[in-house]
Amino acid sequence: MNNKLYVSNLPYSVNDQTLAQLFGDHGVVISAKVITDKMSGRSKGFGFVEMETEQQADIAMEKLNGQDLNGRRMNVAIARPKEEGAERRPAMARR
Repeated sequence: MNNKLYVSNLPYSVNDQTLAQLFGDHGVVISAKVITDKMSGRSKGFGFVEMETEQQADIAMEKLNGQDLNGRRMNVAIARPKEEGAERRPAMARR
């Protein structure tokens, strides 16, 4: 089921609640999460939204992809599953 969306190019002022409200106009939002930097807590400018159905996800993607949000054009796409073994290591551990 492809009801999880990847949302990028978000303004740094957007939080989980703002994201949920924005997508809530196009269906039932199960979850909305803006990804933040672990050290600073600052938004990384992207997030994920899970809609109740695939149809609602398609409608939200169609309506919101490319739309301006506080001066930034959002990109909305179907989220891809996280790849196995793609876990990131801290920079110091890569040596």
